[in-house]
Amino acid sequence: MKNISEMEESTVLRTDFSDESVWRMVCALIEEPVGDFQANVTFVSDSALEEITVEEIVEHAKKDVGFVFIVDTITISHEEHPILVVDLWEEPGRTFRVIPSEMWGVENNLSIANMFFWEFAESADDDGIYRGFDD
Repeated sequence: MKNISEMEESTVLRTDFSDESVWRMVCALIEEPVGDFQANVTFVSDSALEEITVEEIVEHAKKDVGFVFIVDTITISHEEHPILVVDLWEEPGRTFRVIPSEMWGVENNLSIANMFFWEFAESADDDGIYRGFDD
């Protein structure tokens, strides 16, 4: 679990290796600026992490890392490519998903502690996917 124990804030872990082209597309969507904003993330693609569980990530992550993004089987196969967001700080193991075009808001705000994890989690739609705050 070396990659997990050395992981820094705003890491995107790849846990599904079934489709390289979709992985690259999801990375590009995550990095795409939205207006003046952009997610500031580090991508980790290591087959040793294939199918790692949320529980394993919570157990092995550094204690000063607040959250992690995971590109998993659902991300790869779902038409909206929602990325799994895992809380490692407030309620370790709590999750929600975020569409790539809204990831900048989650990453930017959680990184500077401008918002809490629960605020995004509770704003997710009924299917557990955060698509932005209602206007």
